[in-house]
Amino acid sequence: MQSASAVPQLPLALRAPPDQRLDTFVAPPPGVVEQLRALASGGSGDWLLLCGPLGTGKTHLLLGACAEAHAAGRRAAYLPLAAAAGRLGEALEALEGHDLIALDGLEAIAGARDDEVALFHAHNRSRAAGTRMVYSARANPEALELALPDLRSRLSQCTRVVLQPLDDEGRREVLRQRARRRGWALEEPALEWLLRRVGRDLGGLTALLDRLDRASLAAQRRITVPFLRQVLGA
Repeated sequence: MQSASAVPQLPLALRAPPDQRLDTFVAPPPGVVEQLRALASGGSGDWLLLCGPLGTGKTHLLLGACAEAHAAGRRAAYLPLAAAAGRLGEALEALEGHDLIALDGLEAIAGARDDEVALFHAHNRSRAAGTRMVYSARANPEALELALPDLRSRLSQCTRVVLQPLDDEGRREVLRQRARRRGWALEEPALEWLLRRVGRDLGGLTALLDRLDRASLAAQRRITVPFLRQVLGA
């Protein structure tokens, strides 16, 4: 069995991608960034549960909160629950003593009773110790297929934030920002071509920017529609 220390974590926000910070999140629900900053800094505020379908930025906000906590000199850890499924108790024990714990993807352990029991006890211990926690899930606790009613009750006590998919203009702004942080301008014809031809899945589009960045540097060319056609084989 793999040890808890080998479970993917983010004990230091230095490993958080620079694109995924609280101040780079496009069109957040009112107040959510401020709530996460309060949790990250140790200020007042309740624990949060971020709910929304795939691609709504839940991981971005969790990583951003960890980065914010680290910048404030606090210990923060990020744990994707899918990576710890089946051995969550060990992973959570390894995180004790952190100031902020961000647990991503509750649906990954829904129905796994041992993991749910481990999370229930870790939730209670963290409350008692003053550790702050923020969760994410693709659905509300009532809709998750949880085996442990007491865990559903604890999660339902968190302040719930519902995230919605970005519209096309929001996707454009995310791509513009991430291109600028890579040091190049994504011209409007190229941006429209990407949205039309490659798809509108934000995770796939932002991953594609890394590929285009490397190709642009290697070829010493701007990101134009002809260049996109060449690189993507369209």
